[in-house]
Amino acid sequence: MARTSTFLLAGIGLFTMAFAQSDRPTEPNTLPAPSSTPYRSISHNAFKPGEKLTYVVHYGWMNAGEAVVELRESEQPIMGRKVLRAVGRGRSLGAFNAFYKVDDYYESQIDSEGVFPWMFQRRVSEGGYEFSQDYFYRQHKNEVTTQKQQTHAVPPSVQDMLSAFYYARTIDFSNANPGDVYTIQTFLDDELWPLQMKFIGRETIKLRNGKYRCMKFQPVVQEGRVFKTNDDLNVWITDDGNKIPVLAQAKVLVGSIKMELSQYEGLSHPIAKH
Repeated sequence: MARTSTFLLAGIGLFTMAFAQSDRPTEPNTLPAPSSTPYRSISHNAFKPGEKLTYVVHYGWMNAGEAVVELRESEQPIMGRKVLRAVGRGRSLGAFNAFYKVDDYYESQIDSEGVFPWMFQRRVSEGGYEFSQDYFYRQHKNEVTTQKQQTHAVPPSVQDMLSAFYYARTIDFSNANPGDVYTIQTFLDDELWPLQMKFIGRETIKLRNGKYRCMKFQPVVQEGRVFKTNDDLNVWITDDGNKIPVLAQAKVLVGSIKMELSQYEGLSHPIAKH
């Protein structure tokens, strides 16, 4: 995975932007057998069609990129079920284009009731390097088929890197205690990854566009690859019904990166802003 784009798309997959650095992938022989039970149903109101979030990514002193993620209602059902269409775009900005131009596109077809993906597309163009990913999630069989025509066994309701952003927002953190770790099983780069985030606590932070009441998390990462320690990456999420990421700060082996929410619209709840 191209690690630079992972941060340029922090607004798209903030819950997953560093989780791919976590422990080894789950071994296929540990997975459960396909389930005959109905698809799951999650009761939540954390997001709705029409939501749009825009983030600016700073690399050191530079405005390195912009990430936008939008959620719409799809007119095309899948397996007879209503679907939400999530689209994420990331691009480099200004002087950053001169030495590493980025223009990425992500799309996930998400089950409206179960908040799990049916299809995932990824189109990456970074510094002259391009690649594509197309995943088809056969949730009724606990399988994912890739554009390489390879089929992988996965757990029930497994996520992609974009749908995980929305599923994480349905988690109830009201009784979270410092040190609690939350895990989301995600199929990423042709492998099954347990994406983990550790709850640190609650605090109010000040950004350029105001103060936000937030929950602070640290993704559990593999130290030494991109980050020296787990403390090098912190994420702040609004402590309200929306649970949207507003800030991520990271110290990486080759500098520092900060992602900040710059615009938002179509939220389901008033944002926790002072």
